Amino acid sequence: MGASERRLASGNEAVAKAAWDAGVALGAGYPGTPSTEVLETFSMLGGRAQWSPNEKVALEVALGAAFGGARAIVTMKHVGLNVAADPLFTAAYTGVSGALIVVVADDPGMASSQNEQDSRRYAVAAGLPMFEPSDSQEAYDFVAKAIEVSERWRIPVLLRLSTRVSHSKSIVQARQQPGPKQPPHFERDIQGRVMIPAYARPAHVRLRQKLVEIQAWNEQEGPNRVEDGSGALGIITSGISYQHAREAAGDASVLKLGMTHPLPIEMIRTFVDVVDRCVVVEEGDPYLVEAIRAAGVAVEDKPAMYRFGELTVGRVRRILAGDDSAEPVPPRGKPPALCQGCPHRTVFGLLHEMDCIVAGDIGCYTLGVLPPFEAMDSCVCMGAAIGVGLGLRHVLPDEEARRVVSVIGDSTFVHSGITGLVEMVYNPPPTGHVVMILDNGTTAMTGFQEHPGTGRSLAHQATGQVVFEELARSMGVQKVAVIDPIKDAEALTNTLREYLASGELCLIVVRRTCILAAGRIRKYAEASDTSGGGG
Repeated sequence: MGASERRLASGNEAVAKAAWDAGVALGAGYPGTPSTEVLETFSMLGGRAQWSPNEKVALEVALGAAFGGARAIVTMKHVGLNVAADPLFTAAYTGVSGALIVVVADDPGMASSQNEQDSRRYAVAAGLPMFEPSDSQEAYDFVAKAIEVSERWRIPVLLRLSTRVSHSKSIVQARQQPGPKQPPHFERDIQGRVMIPAYARPAHVRLRQKLVEIQAWNEQEGPNRVEDGSGALGIITSGISYQHAREAAGDASVLKLGMTHPLPIEMIRTFVDVVDRCVVVEEGDPYLVEAIRAAGVAVEDKPAMYRFGELTVGRVRRILAGDDSAEPVPPRGKPPALCQGCPHRTVFGLLHEMDCIVAGDIGCYTLGVLPPFEAMDSCVCMGAAIGVGLGLRHVLPDEEARRVVSVIGDSTFVHSGITGLVEMVYNPPPTGHVVMILDNGTTAMTGFQEHPGTGRSLAHQATGQVVFEELARSMGVQKVAVIDPIKDAEALTNTLREYLASGELCLIVVRRTCILAAGRIRKYAEASDTSGGGG
């Protein structure tokens, strides 16, 4: 896709192409639907892209690149932004020397997530500019806009996508993008980069002044537009909601917002003044409604029932009609299930049979909660399995505590389970504990991406490898076993029984390559002359 070529592309692909065209020097992230394809596409185009252990590390790596004067992007899904929030808030104070674009993809309706949080709240809380594209072309164009703002005000910028924008395809016209003004170089700025209180206080003042200037820019030059129509009805909208609103009410006047923090309040005020009725159409939280009303502008909100799930054309028509009657119940689809032949089936069958109390985690193995296994008792966030299991062990009566097992996947363990293992060694429960790492050699749920436990990079090239059993032994875990659940199911049963009764700190690495990924893993291993880490 050349500078003037048109092609059909998803929003994620468009972001990757724009980053490549703009000379982004580094992309970092952690795979998570619906954001995963951004970095994968960026890598395929020739960009330097890498999976980090988790989103916090990815943001810190990208921030370091931006401190060095480079253009960088970091990608994640909405719950990943929670993990990255610590450096995100302070990065707003430090600013950047190059450009830093934080690409976050929300999942309204929870197609593949444990919650449907609205990441727009982070822009306000952290004090960062935010763009919201409504289709693939805007996803491409807004990357350039975000880079422009980031470099002009030396500030990180959020690019907020959602499932439909990330995965829907539309025509994208590539454009000639201005490249970086100079190659990466380091400028020492101790007071601007080292956030001790004496330096952070004036940094906060500078941040708020930047936002005042960016709001003025957004009023005059931002990617917002008024589409004239009937004066009887005006709609204020952004992101994918614009597409639904435009189809649902073709005659309405529409204020389509592209930069939604800081908002162009005077533009909004002028628009509301010239229509008889103004409705805000937005997915998720009433973010726009609350901000507009706080500025003293009267607008209509959607009924509370439409806060949940994705919007559609039909739902927007109901919102505009003020219809809060019960919605039709959609037909039930086939529930997801662990694949036939999946090594996790043996594990969850055993956990069910032994009536274990299972603290679970995020991954394809979360499906162990469903029939016929029903062998998972909690699932909160990435890495929570170990901490939650330890908490249960600390307070339950001995006979119950000895049934508690923490179950976590290989990629998830690297993401945020390692600190849980440290906690286990540092604060061991009286009854000990049993952790099971289900190591299938890939990040299966998001599309078979690599992670630090596989020994291969994002591009499937050989690199350093974290060996879980060696890590556990080095921490002081007393009992460590590595078992193939298909080849040696009896050993798995006997080991789990022994470890549960032992009263010691125990780790079982249940290692068997994902049946769907086995062929490609062999191919990668042969190409990189490494045996891989998933076994």
